[in-house]
Amino acid sequence: MKAAVVFKKGEMPKYTADFVEPIVQNENELLISVKASAVKNLDRMQASGKHYSTQDEVFAAKVVGGDGVGVLANGTRVYGIGVGGMIAEKAIVEKKRMVRLPVNIDDATAAALPNAVMGSALALRFRAGLQKGETVLINGATGVTGKIAVQIAKHYGAKKVIATGRNEQSLNELLSLGADEIISLKQDDEAFITRLKILQQQNPIDVVIDYLWGKSAELILSALKGNGGFSHHTRYVTVGGMMSDSITLSSSILRSTDIQLSGSGLGTWRPEEIKLLIAEILPEMFQLAADGKLKIETVNIPLKNIENAWEMNIDGGKRLVVLI
Repeated sequence: MKAAVVFKKGEMPKYTADFVEPIVQNENELLISVKASAVKNLDRMQASGKHYSTQDEVFAAKVVGGDGVGVLANGTRVYGIGVGGMIAEKAIVEKKRMVRLPVNIDDATAAALPNAVMGSALALRFRAGLQKGETVLINGATGVTGKIAVQIAKHYGAKKVIATGRNEQSLNELLSLGADEIISLKQDDEAFITRLKILQQQNPIDVVIDYLWGKSAELILSALKGNGGFSHHTRYVTVGGMMSDSITLSSSILRSTDIQLSGSGLGTWRPEEIKLLIAEILPEMFQLAADGKLKIETVNIPLKNIENAWEMNIDGGKRLVVLI
């Protein structure tokens, strides 16, 4: 079968037309004819062996891509999380990690949406415990997942959504996706902190969802820092480290501020949360997208172009999708 395969650890995937087809191993698995699979940062890191989830694996030639959209033998069109790689003509999915798709959602959108939903809805719903009427700050909202987080925060009832980002054009576009305030990360540190403090005084920030970490997180935490009196309770959830994987955190910030720090990602999600993701959250989000109420942009390429596109730099918060 045709597939995108990593033959040697650390190398980019290569297009091959004769890779062995996967075989169903038990009654809980199904063979799927793949139609589309999105390329995420997670896929790139796992393929290179740099992601923490692959540190202990014994390497063998493998198809890349963790999930995708396709058709079952009975003609049912589904999204599924792969038992193995998904950027191939055929793949194996588990029955319990599969979602039937609405008729009026296209393959590229259906393939691109789930990872962004996992990186936003799970953080908002399970780690932050977002309540209706609360104020949410999305740090790094101009990326694919950040854009989805803005929309889902509003869908879940946030009264006010504040978005930060470095891409000025994408930052302004967020105003049409549900953001109430935008703050550029390109301005000087003092101006950024001052603006955030003003917004904090107007509507205390209940939830921070952070995709950047690094210096931007340091600035946000400095802006939220208390003065020794009672401070507002803020749940700060880190989902990514696109700016940097580490920060310098002053003990005085934690001692002067009612702030709760946590993370959302592989290793933090509980089995019952994944069940809800498959049974409730993803079906709801697919339907919202099918109805035009949840928007994600894609750049689509054919499978044969995977080698040239694998590390393609796509601006503006769009997701690369391989069509098969």
